[in-house]
Amino acid sequence: MNTKFVGVKEFRQNISDYAKKAQQGKSRFVVMNRNKPLFEIKPFKNGEFTDEFVASVRQGEADMAAGRVYTEAEVMEKLGIA
Repeated sequence: MNTKFVGVKEFRQNISDYAKKAQQGKSRFVVMNRNKPLFEIKPFKNGEFTDEFVASVRQGEADMAAGRVYTEAEVMEKLGIA
């Protein structure tokens, strides 16, 4: 699998295309903002969707229910794209 770098604006404008390419399993994408990596998009490998991941999602849901969330504006500011 090869790694490709993409700017946050390009990614935002073509997110579905990048998701499809990642699902094909041929590439992973590192999304950059001002030459700093923000996150990566890569396909799940068989068995990678584990109990640990499910537990992490459940914890996120609990955080949301408890009000431990960020607004869209706060997230944009933290990512430097506000």
